[in-house]
Amino acid sequence: MLKHFFTRMYTAAAEQNRTNILSLVRHGSREGVLLDLGCDDGTWTTKLASSVGAREMYGVEIVPGAASEARSRGVRVYELDLNQALLEVPSNSFDIVHANQVIEHVSSVDLFVAEVFRLLKPNGYAVISTENGSSWHNVFAAIMGWQIFSSTNLSGRMAGLGNPLAIQRGSKPFSTTWTHKTIFNYRGLIEMFEIHGFTSVEVRGAGYFPLPSLLGSWDVRHSAFITVGARKPASAPADSPAPA
Repeated sequence: MLKHFFTRMYTAAAEQNRTNILSLVRHGSREGVLLDLGCDDGTWTTKLASSVGAREMYGVEIVPGAASEARSRGVRVYELDLNQALLEVPSNSFDIVHANQVIEHVSSVDLFVAEVFRLLKPNGYAVISTENGSSWHNVFAAIMGWQIFSSTNLSGRMAGLGNPLAIQRGSKPFSTTWTHKTIFNYRGLIEMFEIHGFTSVEVRGAGYFPLPSLLGSWDVRHSAFITVGARKPASAPADSPAPA
């Protein structure tokens, strides 16, 4: 019963987070070329593209079956593991780069953010969403001496590691590719994009366990999800990579 309650809270927060993403994407660009990192089956990618009138949709996906479904929806998919390969695309190719619940899975967040910067056109916009290490439910877990909820899928041998209330506990473990490597907090996420050359960085929140999800938009620092919107400067050199 308790697990069902937590699942419903998570679902409501995730939906509010998608609303935040759509708002930021519309704010960032119109009628451009979209790249969705971790596009899955393309359902969400097509919704993002529709919301801004994107001329073209591109995606990156590691799962062959999901990549195939995304292609059937009109997404041009690069099938690769972001932990092991860079996207072989010229710099300054996209107006919008989006990733929802992906940055926490990559081995090098510096490489990931630098690639987002490189791939964006000058004045392009990035919308990156992830879990918040400072959410109240993560703070509670830390006080209890448990693994915080956002770091319970660290092992390929056990799901819900170190937290008896984790939604995934008792489920089949994630593959090592899908485990969480880096969990950001509010300030850390902002500074990560700033040090890589982004400007106009803003963060929106969603989810506020166990209270109503919308409260996360008021107290972003303790929301369940944090989503950053950040712009590549119009003055960025056309052929320069992001700062390392």
